Amino acid sequence: MLPNFEPMLATRWQKPFDDSGWWFEVKWDGYRAIISNEGGRLRARSRRGIDLLGPFPELEMLPIPDGVVLDGEIVAFDPDGRPSFSLIQRRTGFGGAGTGDRTPVNYVVFDVLYSSGEERIGMAYEERRELLDSLDLQSPLVMPEPTKGAGIALYEVVSQQGIEGIVGKKSGSRYTPGRRSADWRKVSVRRQMRAVVGGYVEGEGSRSSTFGSLLLGLWEDGHLRFIGAVGSGFDEPTLTAIRSSLEMIERGSSPFHIAVRYPGRLHWVEPGIVVNVEYKEWTSDGSLRAPVYKGVDLAEISDITWEAEGPEGLS
Repeated sequence: MLPNFEPMLATRWQKPFDDSGWWFEVKWDGYRAIISNEGGRLRARSRRGIDLLGPFPELEMLPIPDGVVLDGEIVAFDPDGRPSFSLIQRRTGFGGAGTGDRTPVNYVVFDVLYSSGEERIGMAYEERRELLDSLDLQSPLVMPEPTKGAGIALYEVVSQQGIEGIVGKKSGSRYTPGRRSADWRKVSVRRQMRAVVGGYVEGEGSRSSTFGSLLLGLWEDGHLRFIGAVGSGFDEPTLTAIRSSLEMIERGSSPFHIAVRYPGRLHWVEPGIVVNVEYKEWTSDGSLRAPVYKGVDLAEISDITWEAEGPEGLS
């Protein structure tokens, strides 16, 4: 039986850099997935261990060799060839509920964890890449070539194309399942983060039947820290779907460890939903400035911490 692997995670890095001891890849804006083929039966699991064959049944037809476990990203490309999280969101809907949309997706492969009856996670990064090349993976699998040393140039290219960012991977580094390692560094073009939904503001006017904004938080020392609210970036179907999901997890008291002072009538929910937001910057008191909703994320709730997602140098 093939082993189950947790995906290795990257640490955030402030700016791009050049270093001959590092390899650089595009940071894909999709759903991270570990996909394996055992005797012709494919499995596709998210970071949370969710079965991704439900919303993406075409993954069962991927030409992955028998006995191989791959790490990569499920990505939907827009007409200009750029990865689009909003497009892939149409396949899963809010909270992972399918919408019936059949936007095409690809599986972008960037690592091999198991092959020929052996774990490969102890191999150096460049050795795993060579092994990945030797597998001769065919379309519709996508396997972009990494760039050695020139992180700044790659960052400039993805910036011009409106892509999310880059990831630097240190030469000689091993794959550490389920751990966030400084051997992988992610540099975002757009300031983007994940946050836990802890409540919502009752809507007014055209939003009286849905909500005004979502109240967001990050885990810190076992408590949910309030970081602000997001009220833009929603279309009407999303507003309706989110409100329906929120009603099912409402609770009577606030999940935030400090009293939330925010205008409007506040409702509280069990912290069970993770969303992606883009933002302009962090304020000095630890709140998001000008956040915009970008979609739901399938991340494990406990992973959404102040240490992992919050600003550097701000306590």
